[in-house]
Amino acid sequence: MLRSVARALTRAEVELQETQHLIDKMRDTMHAAPGVGLAAPQIGFPLQLAVIEDRADYMKDVAPEVLLERARRPVPFLVLINPRVVERSEEQAEFFEGCLSLAGFSALVKRSRAVTVEFWDRSGNPQRIEAQGWFARILQHEIDHLNGYLYIDRMESRSFMNLDNLSRHWKDLPIERVREALGLGGAAIACDGPHAGP
Repeated sequence: MLRSVARALTRAEVELQETQHLIDKMRDTMHAAPGVGLAAPQIGFPLQLAVIEDRADYMKDVAPEVLLERARRPVPFLVLINPRVVERSEEQAEFFEGCLSLAGFSALVKRSRAVTVEFWDRSGNPQRIEAQGWFARILQHEIDHLNGYLYIDRMESRSFMNLDNLSRHWKDLPIERVREALGLGGAAIACDGPHAGP
C-alpha cells in the first residue's frame, strides 16, 4: 500500500463519522509514535488523507541554532484531505529525515524550502497554505506518502544510517561537513531514481 497512489475522498466521504473517527485515530497514533505527520496509507487506508502537528515540546531539546537552520517552528494540528503541491521553490535544503514506516533509520533528503499546498480541511472546506522551512518539509514528506513515495526514494543513499549512528556521530554537524565526511562533496546531489517524482 505504501507504494500505491491513494484515492481521493469525496466531500460526502469526508463528512462520514467513519472518516472523522479515522482522523482522530491518526492524530492519536501520530502523538503516540511520536511523530510530526502521518498519512492514511501508513496505517492501512489507501486514502488521500494525512495529519500533521509539530509541537513545541518536540523542540525543547533541540539546539536553537539547529531550529534556526531548519526554520523549524511549532505547527498546530492540521488535517490534509486530497492535498497537492501547487507551487514549490527552486531553492532547496538538505537535512536528515526519518519516517514512522521505516523506524530506526534516517538519511539526507533534499526538498524545496517553500511550498504552496491546496487541500480540504476535515470539514471538506478548501484551504491553501504557503509553508516554509521544516513545515514545508513535513508537507512534502506526507504528500509523498499519498502518491506512493518514501523518503528513501529521494535520499542521498550513502547517508542512510540507523538512528544510533546518527545520534552518536552526525546529528550536530553542519550538513556540509556530513557530506564531506561521507565523500559526497559540498553540493547536494539530486535524486534521479525511478521514484524521484516531479
